[in-house]
Amino acid sequence: MLTIGDKFPQFKVKATVGIDNLGTAFADIDNETYKGKWLCVFFYPKDFTFVCPTEIKGFADMNQQFLDRDCQILAASTDSEFVHLAWRKDHKDLRDLPFPMLADIKKELTTALGILGEDGVAQRATFLVDPDGIIRFVYVTDGSVGRNPQEVLRVLDALQTDELCPCNWHKGEETLKVA
Repeated sequence: MLTIGDKFPQFKVKATVGIDNLGTAFADIDNETYKGKWLCVFFYPKDFTFVCPTEIKGFADMNQQFLDRDCQILAASTDSEFVHLAWRKDHKDLRDLPFPMLADIKKELTTALGILGEDGVAQRATFLVDPDGIIRFVYVTDGSVGRNPQEVLRVLDALQTDELCPCNWHKGEETLKVA
């Protein structure tokens, strides 16, 4: 699995970006789409499951806070853009998502990251990627355990200080000073 300090892999995938009509529901997303921004790329196992929509909604509820930090959220799984579209139309919490859902149907990105499970689906993994494309944070949980978007935002805040941040540090608190 790729980790801190590694370059996030090159990718180009279809993404579901809306539900209103087929002409505007999909877009191509690649490394250049959000060039110069931080990325929060979170992978989840499958559409039409139980834990996944709680996490997607959790990130959606915090989307503006990530945007305020110049960070684009990208949700991703190995399902197709059409399955993403059907799920978004079917699930009330997913209809108005403010970020793209990447469709890694060829499993190239999950394979390059090292998070493709033996069952052929993405592990529940989160990557914070800096504007230079370097992975700065990796968070992986068991498939049965949802992640905490607030913790991801806290770590983003800490990374953006370029300072030493103690345990449980939050934005606005003092950072550590080397004596």
